[in-house]
Amino acid sequence: MGNKSFMKFLVLWTGQLLSSLGSGMTAFALGVYVFRKTGSATDSALIILFLFLPSIILKPLGGVLADRFDRRVMIIIGDTGSAGGVLFLMITMLTGDINLLEIYSGVAIISTFAALQNPAWKASITDLLTEDQFSRGSGLMQLASSAQHLISPVMAGLLMSITDIKTILLIDLVSFFTAILSVLVIKKSLTPAEKNCEHSLIHDFREGWRSVTSNNGVMLLIAVISIVTFFIGFLQTLLGPMILSFTDAGTLGISQSAAASGMLLSSLILGIIAVTCKHTFMFTAGLVLAGGSFSLIGVTTNIYFITGAAFLFFCSLPLVNTSADVLIRKNIPNEIQGRAWGIIGVLSQIGFIAAYGISGLLADNIFNPIMNKDGALAASAGKIIGTGPGRGIGLMFVISGICVVITAVMTIRIRSVRNLEKNDLLAN
Repeated sequence: MGNKSFMKFLVLWTGQLLSSLGSGMTAFALGVYVFRKTGSATDSALIILFLFLPSIILKPLGGVLADRFDRRVMIIIGDTGSAGGVLFLMITMLTGDINLLEIYSGVAIISTFAALQNPAWKASITDLLTEDQFSRGSGLMQLASSAQHLISPVMAGLLMSITDIKTILLIDLVSFFTAILSVLVIKKSLTPAEKNCEHSLIHDFREGWRSVTSNNGVMLLIAVISIVTFFIGFLQTLLGPMILSFTDAGTLGISQSAAASGMLLSSLILGIIAVTCKHTFMFTAGLVLAGGSFSLIGVTTNIYFITGAAFLFFCSLPLVNTSADVLIRKNIPNEIQGRAWGIIGVLSQIGFIAAYGISGLLADNIFNPIMNKDGALAASAGKIIGTGPGRGIGLMFVISGICVVITAVMTIRIRSVRNLEKNDLLAN
């Protein structure tokens, strides 16, 4: 039974992997397209904001729906709607010169439907796998996610040098089709044993909220993740503009892909080796590695050094994500995990929303100006990390990495977080 269920999970995972590749190519291409068109880090950062904001805000609704209805259907609806957003962008570009508002609108459509898909996809691990397979399943989910950073940038960068962005959008459309097909193949395997639709959506939301907020360890872990995502949000939005300030899109794509191979490596290890204990230690160690390497990314304009530091950063992410995933999954009942993951998705990613909204403004109006050759910090911090284009972003990375390390050190001292290791609702 265990092997059969894992094979079904692999079918679903393969479809989501291909979809993740396509989505990553689109996100990379749109970011480069907008930065080339406007030269503004703020405009480029807004792409990331509109790509994630609707998805984050609507995740609780998606989570409630994932528990009330067939999770297979919810994944299909989400992927189909996101494909519609990509199709909107493609048609708009084919009919004329697309403006920023139209780009942001298309990205928002993609993100809105992702809110329906993501909680159902995450809850499917508990539907399909046994508890001793959770770590492997979570590691493979991280691997699918890492494809956006590992393979997508170099593919999109190379394609943009020989064709235009419309080709990339077409590839993304095809990837959504394969994801939908993979869900259809496994048929009803994602449908939970029982569906309770007697109560209202608000009742279900409140029940999911109580399942999350009643556990102090879970809430504190989510709070820590939200703090960390705030700083990591700077890296997501500003790494591209920083590197593009001294090189081209092709080099950026190769650098990001090489760096993301660290995520591939650690995800593969977690997907092969079933880690059944010490998840709290793995979470903290991952954060320390993430923070230290984060700071190193900002200290130079040497692309090889930046790529190496980013490699270490990406190595840390599956450690953090998988350990947090397992700790939370083992402390929340399966029948409400869809709505719980939707709520957790919002709470844990509030930091991303804040970072996406202010990162470009901070870079363009504060940090980059003070790190110019005649800027306020040119004679101090400038002597360490250099001055000129993009160096203000580098300073933001150094400061953010230090804050992540401090957060990690504080987390290991929280008893209620450590106690999550001992709890296991699924075994009761």
